[in-house]
Amino acid sequence: MARGSSYGDQPPLHELPATTQVPIRRATRVLSEVHEEEQEPDTYVVEEDEWEERLPERRTTTVTLPEYHKPMARHRFWLLPLALSTVSIVIILGIAISAGMFQRSGPGQLVPYDQGQTFSIQVGGSYNAFNQWENSSGPIVSKTPLPINPGPYAVLGKPTITADFINRVLASYNSPAAGTGQQMYDLGVKYGIDPVYALAFFMHESTFGTTGVAQTTLSLGNMRCIATRPCIFKNIGGFAQMNNWVDGYDQWYRLMRNLYVAQWGLVTIDRIIPVYAPSSDHNDVTGYINALKYEINTWHAGILRP
Repeated sequence: MARGSSYGDQPPLHELPATTQVPIRRATRVLSEVHEEEQEPDTYVVEEDEWEERLPERRTTTVTLPEYHKPMARHRFWLLPLALSTVSIVIILGIAISAGMFQRSGPGQLVPYDQGQTFSIQVGGSYNAFNQWENSSGPIVSKTPLPINPGPYAVLGKPTITADFINRVLASYNSPAAGTGQQMYDLGVKYGIDPVYALAFFMHESTFGTTGVAQTTLSLGNMRCIATRPCIFKNIGGFAQMNNWVDGYDQWYRLMRNLYVAQWGLVTIDRIIPVYAPSSDHNDVTGYINALKYEINTWHAGILRP
C-alpha cells in the first residue's frame, strides 16, 4: 500500500534531550537623574608669570558699547539745555554786576554818543529820558501822580523867597552870577520848583560860581555832560558847558522837574541827593542833605549868609 511519498521511507528522528530554559537578563543599568542647569564656561586661573609667558605682547581692545550703555546718554536730551541755560545766566549776571559797579565811577558813568561828546547816565537816566526832559519847554506830565503832601523839604511849590533876596545873597558872596536873581525866580515859577532849592544847590556846588569847574561851565548844579552842550574837563569825568548863568539855571530846573520829579518820582531832597550826588562818586550824601537844609532854614529866617 503506497504512503504517498516519492522519497521512500526515512529513518525516524532522534528526540532531543529536554533542556531547562534559563531566563536572560538585559545588560542595563539605572542612570542617575540628569538636571538641566546652565553650564558655566570653563575658567582657570593663570598666574601672573604664566600670563606674561603666554601673552608676551599685551593688546588693548576697544569695545564700542551700545548707545543706551554709554554714561549719561539717556540724559542728554535735558543736560544740554540745562548747561546752556546755566552759562547764559552766569553771563547775564556778570554783565549786570559789572554795569552796577562801574556806571557811576568817574568817567565810567559817561556814555559816548554820535557827536563825539559824552552823555551822563547820572544826569539823563537814558537817552529816552533825556529827550523828554531836555527837549521840553516847560514842566512835563508826571508818570505817576505827584504826592499832595510830600513832606518837608520838597522841591515842588511856590517861591518862599523873593527875587530881590536872591540878588542880595549872590551879591554878598561876590558871585559872578550877581544880578540874575529875577531869572532864577521866574524859572522856578515856570517849572513849579521853589527857587530857594536852586539857590541852595548853587551854594553847595560852587559857592555861587566862585569855586571849582562852575567858574568855567557856568552851571548852577555842576551838571555832567549832556548831548546838547559842549563837554569839557573830560580828564575829571566831563562837565556840561552852559551858554551863560541863566542857561545853567534853566538846565537845572528842567533836570529837576522833568526827570527827578516827573519820571523818577523823587520830590524831596532826602530822596533826590542820593541819586544826584551818589556816594559812589565819593560824595558825603548825609552831609550834602544836611547842608542844604541848614542853608534853606537860614534864608527862611531872613539871614543872607548861613
